[in-house]
Amino acid sequence: MENNKILSYIGLAKRAGKCLSGEEKVLNKIRSNEAKLVIIASDASNNTFKKFKDKCSSYHVPLIQYNNRFQLGQSLGEAERVVIAITDDGFVKMIMSCMEKEM
Repeated sequence: MENNKILSYIGLAKRAGKCLSGEEKVLNKIRSNEAKLVIIASDASNNTFKKFKDKCSSYHVPLIQYNNRFQLGQSLGEAERVVIAITDDGFVKMIMSCMEKEM
């Protein structure tokens, strides 16, 4: 149940212009301190995961591994997506709240 809510919140963030995807775009948002949360697909390669884990750690941006690339892409209305950045605190709070309920 919470799974669907998280994907819905990601989709809402996209429609509100508070979400973007793609490695370079996300890395740029992390470096500019605009990314408030980074979501990476659980089926991302080890190299990709390590790159974003290290970058998020350096810039103090929360990173969560969630779902797979197909479902993340579907929530955005696009093809498969491996990494997503959320740039709005409100959406981050909603997503993190649902993540806590899942655990």
